Amino acid sequence: MSTREGGGAVRTDAGAEVRSDVRALYKSQAGAAEILRRYRAALESWPVPAEHVRVPTRQGETFVVVSGPADAPPLVLLHGSGANTTMWLGDVADWSRHFRTYAVDVIGEPGLSAPARPSLASEDPARWLDEVLDGLGISATALVGTSLGGWWALDYARRRPERVTRLALLCPGGIGRQKVGWLFRALLLRALGRRGVVRSVRKGAGLEDPGLQSVLDTVVLTFTHFRPRTERLPIVADEALRRLAMPVLVIAGGRDALFDSAGTARRVRACVPRATVHLLPEAGHALFGQTDTVLDFLRAPEPAR
Repeated sequence: MSTREGGGAVRTDAGAEVRSDVRALYKSQAGAAEILRRYRAALESWPVPAEHVRVPTRQGETFVVVSGPADAPPLVLLHGSGANTTMWLGDVADWSRHFRTYAVDVIGEPGLSAPARPSLASEDPARWLDEVLDGLGISATALVGTSLGGWWALDYARRRPERVTRLALLCPGGIGRQKVGWLFRALLLRALGRRGVVRSVRKGAGLEDPGLQSVLDTVVLTFTHFRPRTERLPIVADEALRRLAMPVLVIAGGRDALFDSAGTARRVRACVPRATVHLLPEAGHALFGQTDTVLDFLRAPEPAR
């Protein structure tokens, strides 16, 4: 039996069967099955009560994990490439005390949403998010996005500014130069098997800390079997950045191997009217320990006009 959340979303069991065409995202059916098995198991450890929702869109179904008080302001979370909603396991307990959080499985990634990959250089990514928000009954929301999800959130905010109240971006794409050279080296390392994948993931994500071994293991498993996007992320023009009227937080790692974080910080500071920028000199692409910083930004009162 399913119940409805908002306009057109249907609450379901996360263990429901995934359509067979999802396998197009993976190198093998066995690899897909193992990634999705571990994902469903991880969802069992969600740290707060949650509902699992499937939102129908023209791109296919979108899976969303919903937490927090029903009457709290909305907060939509968009994860990065090669990831899913479990990216937010360390944040959602704190954030959902103050917000109705919607952790979205981005389409075309290793989660429970449709395998569709609309061109990032089109209106289709924003139209998909339109349909997700409409299905959830959300007219306007704060957005938090990381990496590819940061690009997606930024693209949406520039195209639909009336629907974004605040924008928090962690190591986002679409602002600083994308380091394509790293991608070529990573592909060469992946050709060497699991050892090459481990080396490329350590370098690309900045997962050098031994305390992050479990995270590294999960990412290595994913990129052993999953086919990530190779499309370059479109760069958002200065004019579009200047039109962002909502408060914007950008946190980036100075050792990011995927994006030019110094360039990201420089452009945001120069162009975005209400920006707060934190460039963490020793951090890589994967950022940890930012829960409170993001929450303080999301809860900050609007300045008097």
